[in-house]
Amino acid sequence: MTITKFQGRTESEAIEKAKKEMGPDVVIMSVKTIKPKGVFRAFKGIAYEVTAALEENELDKVHTSAPKEAAQMKKPESINLTADETIRIPVAQADAAEVKPVHMPVQQHAERQPQEFLKPPQPSQSAIEERLDSLQSLLEDRISAEKKNQEDSMDGANGQAQEGFSFVKMLYQTLLDNEVDEKYANQILDELEKISSKGNNIDYILSHIYQKLVLKFGQPKPIEFQNAKPTVAFFIGPTGVGKTTTIAKVASRYKVDEGKKVAFLTADTYRIAATEQLRTYANILDMPLTIVYSAEEINDAVGELSEYDLILVDTAGFSHKNAAQCEDVKKLIGGLSADHKTEVYLVLSATTKYRDLQDISNIYQTIADYKLIFTKLDETSCYGNLLNIHLYSGADLSYATYGQNVPDDIEVFDTQKIVKKLLGGD
Repeated sequence: MTITKFQGRTESEAIEKAKKEMGPDVVIMSVKTIKPKGVFRAFKGIAYEVTAALEENELDKVHTSAPKEAAQMKKPESINLTADETIRIPVAQADAAEVKPVHMPVQQHAERQPQEFLKPPQPSQSAIEERLDSLQSLLEDRISAEKKNQEDSMDGANGQAQEGFSFVKMLYQTLLDNEVDEKYANQILDELEKISSKGNNIDYILSHIYQKLVLKFGQPKPIEFQNAKPTVAFFIGPTGVGKTTTIAKVASRYKVDEGKKVAFLTADTYRIAATEQLRTYANILDMPLTIVYSAEEINDAVGELSEYDLILVDTAGFSHKNAAQCEDVKKLIGGLSADHKTEVYLVLSATTKYRDLQDISNIYQTIADYKLIFTKLDETSCYGNLLNIHLYSGADLSYATYGQNVPDDIEVFDTQKIVKKLLGGD
């Protein structure tokens, strides 16, 4: 006698699986209810396990009656993947069996498929899984109360679909609470509703929105260097956002940590305090400081610093409503010879209202194409504007600062960390 166990979301589904596998003469010996386990056990429907038995001679009949073509399925000739690459297959259904990484030896030096997923920057797969696990723990308490109220009306596939919709609704509200613009939150919600309506479990939905947000932020773009000539990086932005302090942090990082030759250049002659502040940093870091009083002087000033790897240019902060100062900065950047590698960084405070950030973005786009640096992330608990202005302006993200300490409190924009915060994590 052969005894086998089968599982399904309902008792009849499990029995049907047994009959399909072992034949109509199978004997159902017992039916067992299996309660879900794990962080999201409150949201997963129970499963049923049946124990089925069949005499050996009856089982042989079932096997011999199967079409011969099934045994003659053509195997793929090759697998076009990187050698010894670990393949991870996401579990898309709540009742699906656990799928573990499969380590497949493949042909050496094989080329990647062009459809390969864009991988998020920096963290490994294990790091991403760790972040998702912590997010699950944080979100469980927030949605358990709502789930409890709906338990009586949920059963089977409909119950699981309703759970998915409730979870999507909670994620949507979390994004709005984090001040993500409703336009962008709705874009994310539309796709999540399609996924949840197919009965995908909550773990799968959370993983999907996490990766979708990572891809929306894109790969951060720090300063790029060239061999022959220095990179000239202009820092622009409104008053009070911390441009001068940010420049000092960048300078210290590249000189101390990477051994680059760095020089300061300031065109902020509107405020004496700004020049003196940068001079103080220059003295501490043992870097040259050159003052430029007009756009016509920019090329000569940069030419005198040609042996340096990086020239950081501090510009005057001004209100986006001040057309005269806007024009001055535009002339300064535009006056630099095209022979030099130029990068422009718009420095914004994470505490600024989104409407003001839109206005600032619009005005500074008339000056130059820029990358984004966000400051004062330690002074806010809402991070939606980081996503909002990135999507609104189309500008790449670069750095983020978290305090006043020089050279600390700055890093290349950590997309994974910000996405976790947007989803309600710490």
